[in-house]
Amino acid sequence: MKSSFNNIINSKTPVLVDFFADWCGPCKSLAPILKAVKEELGNNIKIVKIDVDKNQPLASKYQVRGVPTMILFKDGKQVWRQSGVLQKSEIINIISSN
Repeated sequence: MKSSFNNIINSKTPVLVDFFADWCGPCKSLAPILKAVKEELGNNIKIVKIDVDKNQPLASKYQVRGVPTMILFKDGKQVWRQSGVLQKSEIINIISSN
């Protein structure tokens, strides 16, 4: 997973990584919001979901302490990070400004 994750975040297209857990209520409410973001932005964004229970080394590497945590990468660099649920318009504004 680690090498493919690095390949994914080193993309020219911004990559929004959603660290989530199946048991997390707010994560479940964030999922349709991210789907709507993807529908609106299309190929201008990649959205990747990472289950923290199945990918603990990756969650640990990025110091994910709570879920959901979203991290935006551009050219492999972390440009933004937020824990909790945001509205579609807020997420789109953040992606557009980066």
